Amino acid sequence: MPALMWFRNDLRLHDNAALTWAAKRGPVVALLIDEPAPSPARPLGAAATWWREQSIRALAADLGRRGVPLLRRRGDARTVLPELCDSLGVDAVSWSRRYHEPLRDIDAEVKATLRDRGIDVASHPGFTLVEPWEVTTKAGDPFRVFTPFSEAARLQVRDDAPLPIPDLSGADVEPDELGEAPSPAWATGLAEHWAPGEAGARKRLEEFMGEISSYGADRDVPAQDATSHLSPHLASGDISPREIWAAAEEALDTPGPDGTLPPADDVEKFRDELLWRDFAWHRLFYNPELHRVNVRRQFDHFDWAWRDGELAEASAGGRDPRLPRDSSEQWLEHLGAWRSGTTGISLVDAGMRELWHTGYMHNRVRMVVGSFLTKNLGIHWRHGEEWFWDCLVDADPAANAFNWQWVAGCGDDAAPYFRIFNPEAQAKRFDPHGEYIATWVPPLDPAMPAEPIVDLKHSRRAALDAYGEVKAHKNETPPAGT
Repeated sequence: MPALMWFRNDLRLHDNAALTWAAKRGPVVALLIDEPAPSPARPLGAAATWWREQSIRALAADLGRRGVPLLRRRGDARTVLPELCDSLGVDAVSWSRRYHEPLRDIDAEVKATLRDRGIDVASHPGFTLVEPWEVTTKAGDPFRVFTPFSEAARLQVRDDAPLPIPDLSGADVEPDELGEAPSPAWATGLAEHWAPGEAGARKRLEEFMGEISSYGADRDVPAQDATSHLSPHLASGDISPREIWAAAEEALDTPGPDGTLPPADDVEKFRDELLWRDFAWHRLFYNPELHRVNVRRQFDHFDWAWRDGELAEASAGGRDPRLPRDSSEQWLEHLGAWRSGTTGISLVDAGMRELWHTGYMHNRVRMVVGSFLTKNLGIHWRHGEEWFWDCLVDADPAANAFNWQWVAGCGDDAAPYFRIFNPEAQAKRFDPHGEYIATWVPPLDPAMPAEPIVDLKHSRRAALDAYGEVKAHKNETPPAGT
């Protein structure tokens, strides 16, 4: 009898415990389900959807070469899976865990239903280095500060080798025709810069590990190609974090092109970034509304400009939400200028244009544009988070929301609100020759305003004054784990 492998955020053959388990049970049928997104989960943004569709087709090709059919269904998994198991005569089902409510409750319900029908069901570690319930304080609570979390999590990361591709045989089932992946006009820039899928991820990993010795020195310089660019592959599951972690471990003993070993500090700094990603997912596990509720609840009193449904309103009728619009509310004009990269602040504008064209933005610049939106423009971090959610190829439910709350000052282990990134100072320090800015903001660009839309000094002062009013509510942080 066939075993069913339900793919979700693990669109790969290597280091896939769920697939390995299914392969040991017999001929495999692979399944994808396009599920509705029950609140507080939400559908993927446009750029991440483009990436996922490319990765799905790469996965289908990899499976097809091994004779494994891939089926694609649409609907509620609680209905789709039991019906499909009945029609195929499946006696075993496997999947990688999800960590976001209510999706994990849906998985538990599906598991119970299938087991009641006599079907063997196994769930496996998903897309984190360490399971959320495995890393706690001495009191048994989840960590809310990164440094102690990372110290504890490092001790829990498994040191066994990543799993190879299992020996696969396919069930006698006709695969579904996927056709060409949807490719909207705006995706042209994405296709120029990215190679979604497992093969692209493994190639990028190999290239990066050969260059990791420059990571520590150049990772904050946006004009340098010093970062891994693996985040969208991780978001879609083209590669596992354990495989990247193991590759970094191996790099410690692998001489580079110049015959020297990479500095251990550079390798460990990179692995800290993997743990930061885990930290975000662990926090989402305990805070399922991370993308719309301030973790530090005193910031509910902060006077950010906010309008629920604004992005949908601005995009109504196919309108480009970056374009200027008539409004008596100046903050809406500022939000449009921020989205379109026409604020008159060069580093901010370069970052926003990189995002629109490539679906990506250098991490240092992400912090700058986030600080500028929330602190200099006084616009709610949720407007920034929603824009990134729609435009980033590496947007995922944990990292996107967690990092926006971090830069806004209202999240776990957040940058203090009074830490306001000065875009001009950041440009002088990290883009001293203007190479990054020149790439995205041509000299004498007619789209640029004659003057910056806000005065950096005055807007900083206003932000600090507003923060002073919030500090009176400092005791409104909810208990750990809520």
